[in-house]
Amino acid sequence: MAPRVGIAGYGLAGRYFHAPFLRAADFEVVAALTTKPDRKAAAISDFPQISVVESIEELLKLNLDLLVVASANTAHASQAIAGLKAGVPVVVDKPMGRTLKETQEIVDFSKQVKVPVTTYFNRKWDSDALTIKKIMKEGILGNVFRLDSRFERFRPNLNPESWRENQSAIEGGGNLLDLQPHLISTALDWFGPAKLISASVRSLRGGSDDDATLVLKHESGVDAYLSVSSINAAPGPRIRVTGDKGSLVINEIDPQEQLLKASKFPKNGKWSESTKSEAFLHLGDKVISYPSIDGNYSLFYMQIKQALSGGDWPVTTDEALSVAEIIDRAREISFR
Repeated sequence: MAPRVGIAGYGLAGRYFHAPFLRAADFEVVAALTTKPDRKAAAISDFPQISVVESIEELLKLNLDLLVVASANTAHASQAIAGLKAGVPVVVDKPMGRTLKETQEIVDFSKQVKVPVTTYFNRKWDSDALTIKKIMKEGILGNVFRLDSRFERFRPNLNPESWRENQSAIEGGGNLLDLQPHLISTALDWFGPAKLISASVRSLRGGSDDDATLVLKHESGVDAYLSVSSINAAPGPRIRVTGDKGSLVINEIDPQEQLLKASKFPKNGKWSESTKSEAFLHLGDKVISYPSIDGNYSLFYMQIKQALSGGDWPVTTDEALSVAEIIDRAREISFR
């Protein structure tokens, strides 16, 4: 039988970044937690047999094999701990906690009750992420010493309806908690442990932090320059990985998000459309196309399904703690 899963929160994250990939990995989405009528209607439209409840207590009474916490950041810790306390393995959307302390509390409770928890660092299954791991194995770039990784866009006006753009860091808002976890988690995945050596975290529109640049120094010798910005009118390339023999450049973001927003979804664990990001190998004056790999967030939940039967979890708690530690340190450095 397909594992039974309940989703806490059915907004952008729950509906578009979790539910389709749970379905693609052959989970049975049996319940959703939301108090908003439009989201309740969306859940029923997507899964006609679904139960929609208004509290985490109701959700956890539904004989779940997995709880996915895709609610606002303020609720991540309390809902994750409630799931673990009920004996249900938990996936928490990024960030696992708003702070290192909150993340540590979730991890410690998981260990105490011996129920697993993981976090949704889905960008590890982007086309660019998988392509970078491929080219690193091939050694084409030589001795890699620098990573430039960005999520930059131009939205000069605050969206008054977005809690991420308006709430304080304590309330869970801002780009440092929203987008930097993707950049940090992938940098650590590609190049290993790192320490934060520089950070600038700013609010330029008067709301949450919307411009954040971090510099990591990896033990492997790579320096990573990680930039997120909501107000950059000339965004740089999504990725540039540089070695002493050449650079790999990926200009555009993985296409999966745009496909999801266009109501296109994977089936049976696979996309029917191409999910490749174009990649280019720069060798001085010579630029050639490099064969990229299709991205697929379904792979995260396919591994979760295996983990429920005793396999390895796709994101370790050590990864979640490392990212949380760097985010805390970034605030400390930037606001001295």
